[in-house]
Amino acid sequence: MIPLALLMICVAYLFGSLSSAVVICKAFSLPDPRTAGSKNPGATNVYRIGGRIPALLVLVMDILKGTIPVYSSYFLGLDPVLLGLVAIAACLGHIFPLYFGFKGGKAVATAFGAMLPIGLDLAGLLILSWVIVVFLTGYSSLGALVAVSLAPLFTWLIKPLYTVPVIMLSLLIILRHRDNIKRLVSRSEGKIWDKGNTKE
Repeated sequence: MIPLALLMICVAYLFGSLSSAVVICKAFSLPDPRTAGSKNPGATNVYRIGGRIPALLVLVMDILKGTIPVYSSYFLGLDPVLLGLVAIAACLGHIFPLYFGFKGGKAVATAFGAMLPIGLDLAGLLILSWVIVVFLTGYSSLGALVAVSLAPLFTWLIKPLYTVPVIMLSLLIILRHRDNIKRLVSRSEGKIWDKGNTKE
């Protein structure tokens, strides 16, 4: 079991290291998301610099980077804690991508994808939480922080067995957003519809 888990953790990291934002921006002849807009290679920044279609493609690819390794590991029989480590590896690949100089994004969509195998009810609650916060405030980062903070509670109510790995994943995403938290407190965080060199 341990050798299989180590293999899947490595696969998840390598899978997560494929920067969807960079690949899609190159395909659409858009500026490099690491040097344009908020300089964050994620779907929100791609939306700012390229519009809905490229951003949607980035979002789908980033979600799949979490879903495919975790779902595969689940079918291979890994226990919940090991599934949590696979999910974290996929997110770490997104945050520190091997193929792109270890400079990646926030891994929110990848974390969402990693939680997706738990159930569509969890996915729906996470999306609803994000949408409500973004609709009320305009801050994508705040929506992500609220959603991942609620994720362990939602998981405990839906499938308690997976609460610990979801807590692990949520803590990673919150830690990755520490700069966003500081900007939110100081009210200098960029909103989702802001254009130009905004902070994200």
